[in-house]
Amino acid sequence: MSRADRFLNACRGEPVDTTPVWIMRQAGRYLEEYRAVRAKHSFLDVCHVPEVACEVTLQPIERLGVDAAILFSDIMIPLEGMGCRIDFAPGPVFAEPVRTAADVAKLRVCEPEQDVPFVMDAVKLIRRELAGKVPLIGFSGAPFTLVSYMVEGRGSRDFPHLKRMMYAAPEVYASLMDKVSQTVVRYLNAQVAAGAQVLQLFDTWGGILSPADYAEYVLPYTRRVIEGLDRSVPVIHFVKGSGGFLDLVMQAGGDVLGIDWHIDLAEAVRRVDGRFSVQGNMDPTVLFGPETFVRERAADVVRKGRAARGHVFNLGHGILPDTPVENAVALVEAVHEAGKR
Repeated sequence: MSRADRFLNACRGEPVDTTPVWIMRQAGRYLEEYRAVRAKHSFLDVCHVPEVACEVTLQPIERLGVDAAILFSDIMIPLEGMGCRIDFAPGPVFAEPVRTAADVAKLRVCEPEQDVPFVMDAVKLIRRELAGKVPLIGFSGAPFTLVSYMVEGRGSRDFPHLKRMMYAAPEVYASLMDKVSQTVVRYLNAQVAAGAQVLQLFDTWGGILSPADYAEYVLPYTRRVIEGLDRSVPVIHFVKGSGGFLDLVMQAGGDVLGIDWHIDLAEAVRRVDGRFSVQGNMDPTVLFGPETFVRERAADVVRKGRAARGHVFNLGHGILPDTPVENAVALVEAVHEAGKR
């Protein structure tokens, strides 16, 4: 079985020869070759120049032996197409946070092929360079996570401006979420049209809410996005911190449920009960341990994932910048060994 079939089959709940693996942020600062590219290009240049985005997207494929590539970009990119001015210092900083009805009214729904064409150019180039070796994952931030940054103006711990809008100006919040949801649907479908073979929807901040607030303020929009996607490709839905309300996350739809490390994978598989494939869920900091420890923890996650309809091994969130590359290589090897059918 090819690496391409292995990953796609697991997403669809079909037989595999071993557990497939890819790593969130697998093209990133822990790789020497990525740091060499960044020495010559700004972060936004890497996102905006298709040839450079292609180069870094391909870097981990042979270095690690992973079973999928993921487009190198940033979740903020479609927001540029909505009219937001964003800088990175090093995280995203909005020149003009979106906090009023007038602010929302200024925003346009992104037309990806016109507003951010370089993303689709990168997808086409990467597909050509991959030559069928592994599938290409396209992605977007989920509406709630994107709106979190737009309203706060940068990353936050407590999200006071966002929650004030949700609770005190729900009509403004709804209008903003509607525009961003339309943008996400168009952006992801444009990636499929350009050649993406799987889509991942990242909701990094979905877990900051209570289950009741998630159900009211997030779920309807995420469900609308997933229902609007080109379902000729599998859809992975990842909500960080959602272990306490997986039942709600499942209501959004999709094919694969991304799981972080705050819930035991065996328990998540039990609760999913064959309705989705699962992706996850090793703590990224395990990769700072000795190689034997990394291999043992990886094998344990693989064993727990065997009971799922399908299991794609991943970390519970992005790989950290100081991760030893040799441990990432050992992780992939351990997954493939432990996952053999």
